[in-house]
Amino acid sequence: MAQNTWQDEAAGAIGDALHRLDQAMRSLEERLIARLEAGPLKDQGVDADERRRLADALEAARARERALEEVAAEASAALGRAAAEVRAALAAENR
Repeated sequence: MAQNTWQDEAAGAIGDALHRLDQAMRSLEERLIARLEAGPLKDQGVDADERRRLADALEAARARERALEEVAAEASAALGRAAAEVRAALAAENR
């Protein structure tokens, strides 16, 4: 079942990448929450431009996360189609 091996490896790599992205997003959100809970950013010497930059960075990270989730879903579907084609080809050879 070689096709299952590469399929499992690819799915595992995608899953690992999504897990790392999720951890990074959680870390970023936790750091932002901690800063907000510590008091207003302006009281911590962070000006409006820096707050805007942080908000933009968070939004960009969320957009990348959504894009990666879409790519992962597409890759998973493609792997499923490829596996079906391999199974069909193998079945045709065995007839």
